[in-house]
Amino acid sequence: MKCEEYQGDEHKKAMLAVQDSMDVLSGKWKINIISSICYYNKRRFSDILNDVNGISNKMLSKELKELETNKIIKRTVLETQPITVQYELTEHGKTLQTIIRNLTDWGRRHRREIIGK
Repeated sequence: MKCEEYQGDEHKKAMLAVQDSMDVLSGKWKINIISSICYYNKRRFSDILNDVNGISNKMLSKELKELETNKIIKRTVLETQPITVQYELTEHGKTLQTIIRNLTDWGRRHRREIIGK
């Protein structure tokens, strides 16, 4: 369906669905964190920290916990020395891969449109 095809109750349901999505994905960091994991399948905390420019350890930890609570990512503790923690998308989280790819493509086109690169 195209956006303009939502009328009446369907419009209200669509708006609620958008709000639900934004409640899970909003903020400065979540999409970037999901992207980091999405492009590499499994990522360690330090890998994500290096990928997401400007995020602090504390904020990354908080955001990862929220994404885990919302069943977007799965946290696995590996029995290595020292202990390694890996993050990966859950099956539910993998449903965001198309959105991440679309955002990436749109961002590249937007950058070319605005600054010509």
